[in-house]
Amino acid sequence: MKEMMITLFADFRTQIVFLHIISAVVWVGGMIAMRFAAHNSFLEIESPLHRLERISHALKRLFYIVTPFVILLIITAVIMAVGLGFRAAAVDASGNVIDAYAMHIYNFVHVKEVIWMIMGANLAVMMYLRAQADKLLVKGDSTGAKSKLGLIGKYMVPLNIILGIVAIYLGVTLRNAY
Repeated sequence: MKEMMITLFADFRTQIVFLHIISAVVWVGGMIAMRFAAHNSFLEIESPLHRLERISHALKRLFYIVTPFVILLIITAVIMAVGLGFRAAAVDASGNVIDAYAMHIYNFVHVKEVIWMIMGANLAVMMYLRAQADKLLVKGDSTGAKSKLGLIGKYMVPLNIILGIVAIYLGVTLRNAY
């Protein structure tokens, strides 16, 4: 499997890096657009119930759009991490550090992976909360729905935006490391 990823990356380096970057742009950019453009437009809807329904619907559409890109981001990240040989440059077969700088860069890879994993888990929770808000709206519980959607808009989306920007910065750092 490792050899296949190394070959795949060697043969399609540009395409894999492009897919990785465009996936990050769509995910993080989509959240930025939702939080800072669409959210403000939703606040202008006078009916609180209609506003909550529109927010929930827009989040559902956003999540449908970004989910394939999140999956693509993970796949391309694994291919790049293996294909670029970060581990092989940093440690030997026994796990002993063979190059301090390479180990530093390899640790960046892990930090970036952890950030994307946190973002992915946060996305899954947002999807769950949005689905719960929809159920509450159907039951007529706009207060409960507002509470769930409020968590997404006030805390969870901004957290993912910040983490996404940090991960993108780390990606640029890794790209320029060698």
